[in-house]
Amino acid sequence: MDVASLAADLDASPTQHHLVAAWRHRLLDAGFSEHLGSPRGLLARGGALIAWTGMDRIAWEGVRIIGAHSDSPGFVLKPLPDQHAFGASQLGLEVYGSPLLNSWLDRDLRIAGRAVFDDGSTATFDSGEPVARISQLAIHLDRDVNDRGLVLDRQRHLVATWSTGDPAPDFRSWLSVVLGSRPVAAWEARLVDHQPARLLGLDRSLLASGRLDNQVSCWAALHAIGSAERPSVVAIFDHEEVGSASPTGAGGPLLELVLEACAERADLGRSDYATMLARSHCVSADNAHAVHPAHAERHDPDHAPRINGGVAVKVNAHQRYATDAESVLPFLEACEAARATHQWFSSRNTQPCGSTIGPVTATRLGVATVDVGVPQWSMHSAREVCGADDAAALARILRAYLGR
Repeated sequence: MDVASLAADLDASPTQHHLVAAWRHRLLDAGFSEHLGSPRGLLARGGALIAWTGMDRIAWEGVRIIGAHSDSPGFVLKPLPDQHAFGASQLGLEVYGSPLLNSWLDRDLRIAGRAVFDDGSTATFDSGEPVARISQLAIHLDRDVNDRGLVLDRQRHLVATWSTGDPAPDFRSWLSVVLGSRPVAAWEARLVDHQPARLLGLDRSLLASGRLDNQVSCWAALHAIGSAERPSVVAIFDHEEVGSASPTGAGGPLLELVLEACAERADLGRSDYATMLARSHCVSADNAHAVHPAHAERHDPDHAPRINGGVAVKVNAHQRYATDAESVLPFLEACEAARATHQWFSSRNTQPCGSTIGPVTATRLGVATVDVGVPQWSMHSAREVCGADDAAALARILRAYLGR
């Protein structure tokens, strides 16, 4: 896949709800059905999307599953966001996940999300233009900040200014206007860095954007499902950044509901269903930590993935990742078929690693799972960086994984 299409998708998907809405329409246009249990279908719910194909053959082949997550760390608006202080109209925020807080300061920020109307219908929205900013205190008023480090109080310092006018704006009224003057019952809104995705570097080898973690994996996985030859499922979950425990997270029932409905359509009994899962395999795709040239001591020197050095296979003895010596084989075969290199990531013993949906999915389904991801710098920053070649390689590998 052309990485330019990834950049366009990143710009068009400021939130997980935009991503799901866009891909729902694409898949429907490509012939997928919203009928649960159909051989080729999809289920979209909130920030989660499950798409499947070839499920009329699951009885004897098992299923290839690609899992990823749609959400990214950042800031969401509180239900009553309007605040006022010293002539500034501000928006009250809640920290979502574990963002690099300082990376959000002094940026031009949009507001995007989804609204729910009185009749239960929903719509995504995006201010389009930057309308907010979280300003840092001037160095003259905090002269030792560069030596002691920036300390931010999440309640007092992380509020976004969006007007100094009179009368002060009201968020609900503003949102109603954005949505065509429709009364809004409730909303989910977040701040979004206005700067678009860009290829950078003298050789244009780096891709910089917000939400690379984990929309890169979503892009690669959802493109792969369209050309899948095996019985295949792509599961894009929400809420990974806050633990996956939600109806639309990997800890919820969505994927199992889809698999059970498809098994029922194929007349599989309980024991046949268990046999089918035993024949199945999952790739959990979520970005990995690339070795930082200025902080190489944070990595194990033999397991330090490099930007544009290949997709990383993630291993952890404490089951923070689900990879084992058997579950890695189908992924290695896909790398060979795609003529793509891979790298290995294992944390330094003094540096705990994160986790992802792989162990959650493996635990719920009992399916052999491998955790992989595109190496990146600045993970959880408002603007992250990965290798353009690595993103393209992941797309090729996942297509091969769902092929023959």
